[in-house]
Amino acid sequence: MCRNIHPLHNFTPPATTDEVRAASLQYVRKVAGMTKPSQANHEAFDRAVERVAVATQELLDSLVTAAPPKDREVEGEKARERSRRRFATQSADPPRGAAVHAVVAAER
Repeated sequence: MCRNIHPLHNFTPPATTDEVRAASLQYVRKVAGMTKPSQANHEAFDRAVERVAVATQELLDSLVTAAPPKDREVEGEKARERSRRRFATQSADPPRGAAVHAVVAAER
């Protein structure tokens, strides 16, 4: 779904109100198909963000798990390492279409 919405459940420390609101804002932006509503839609947009934030917080408060809480710093480092590996592999490969551009340039 939205790449900018990150898991918020079962972390130490727990998700903050700001994190819940940010995830709610990203969700509403995705569903609405806009990053910034027009003046005519601003009130409905803000109301939706607030309602999604309330529902999200209620969900997080209600969820139970036997798994130990995850550490935000450790999980963040794992994500950064995955990203480094993913993009390091891509940078070693020529960009898509590079061979086509080379052929076209050689034909000129």
